[in-house]
Amino acid sequence: MPLHVSNPRPHVVQITIDHQPKRNAMSRESLAELAGIWDRLNDDDTCRCVVITGAGEKAFCAGADIGGDLSNSEETAAMVNRSLLKLTPFSKPIVAAVNGDCAGGGVELLLSTDIRYAASHARFGLPEVKWSIYPFGGATTKLVEQIGYVHAMDLILTGRLIDADSAAKLDLVNAVLAPDQVLPAALDTATAIAANSPTAVQAVKLQISEGIAERVQRAESREQLLGDQVRASAHFAEGVAAFREKRKPSFD
Repeated sequence: MPLHVSNPRPHVVQITIDHQPKRNAMSRESLAELAGIWDRLNDDDTCRCVVITGAGEKAFCAGADIGGDLSNSEETAAMVNRSLLKLTPFSKPIVAAVNGDCAGGGVELLLSTDIRYAASHARFGLPEVKWSIYPFGGATTKLVEQIGYVHAMDLILTGRLIDADSAAKLDLVNAVLAPDQVLPAALDTATAIAANSPTAVQAVKLQISEGIAERVQRAESREQLLGDQVRASAHFAEGVAAFREKRKPSFD
């Protein structure tokens, strides 16, 4: 599976998404694996902070692998929710080292992290609507809260990519750094967090993440209904076909 887990610093766990031929896009199998990793780390007393990054220099995570299985079920929805920490409170702080492009589900994964450093060449966006795909991973509920209504609507409705400096101005990331400084900065921050009282740190993190999860949960049933309507449409079939055939979709 394209996920590597390591311990680069005391009490710090690093998760690396490594599927470089597809810009670190995640398949159903790797999403399920990530969900299991979160479960294990949440219960691991030796883990006090997590750093998540992508392999290589081109992409942090391009989201879901649209070339794979796009069928939906309650079980699939629950797995996606767990892998992206959409509804699941997580007790350990997460620092993102955004080493390259972050799009679609990659942005939704980013929204579940707490502190974010981006490489200067990284780009950010939610291109799902370009392909008639509903952004199930939390963008419609978390992004407005994190960067404000007008900025969130711009990204979600246009599907455009923005550069790292623009992402920083929107407070989507904390800082923009030279590419070779992104992971060291994330690890240094994680080390500083891990040196603090884990009892206090995790209590603070749970209070905040539980509040977010409760707000997202209230919208979940409606989100699934709307997303299923999109999936059932002719536009969805055309959008996915166009993506796989590397052409512009026609929604006439």
